[in-house]
Amino acid sequence: MEKWFEASWTSIIAILLTALGIYVAIILFTRIAGKRSFSKMSSFDFAMTVAVGSIIASTILSKSVSLVQGVVGLAAVYILQISAAFLRRWPAVQKVIDNAPLLIMDRQTILYDNLKKARVTESDLRSKLREANVLHLSQVRAVVFESTGDISVLHTSQEDQELEDWLTKDVRR
Repeated sequence: MEKWFEASWTSIIAILLTALGIYVAIILFTRIAGKRSFSKMSSFDFAMTVAVGSIIASTILSKSVSLVQGVVGLAAVYILQISAAFLRRWPAVQKVIDNAPLLIMDRQTILYDNLKKARVTESDLRSKLREANVLHLSQVRAVVFESTGDISVLHTSQEDQELEDWLTKDVRR
């Protein structure tokens, strides 16, 4: 316990230089790979974010991981991310990597089986409807549990306005 507050100047300088190096590598790789590297698009993107955070922490704070090893690890994760983004163009690969959006409310009808599948409570659903400024359930056209874990509320105040099929094309019912 007494070592919690001890550090040599050498170790502090090493941490600072490693942090600078890994920071520069992150900026460089993110510029190459694009902003999607940290977007909330799919479970693979989430895994990417967690892996990058872990590599950064290990590289900066662990004496057993060198800056070069950390940069190589980051490069590998970014290459996997770019490869997955490229391979997602094929529906079979996209189906494996991405979660499918799920319809949890069809007009005024709450789809309770789909709520269970999405692990969303009625309270969560009401909260999202309020966030979307829904005043009457008759305004709701669809509520979708997105592949990112977000909930989208498609609504209108015009009673006769229908939802375009294109918007719910890949949504499971």
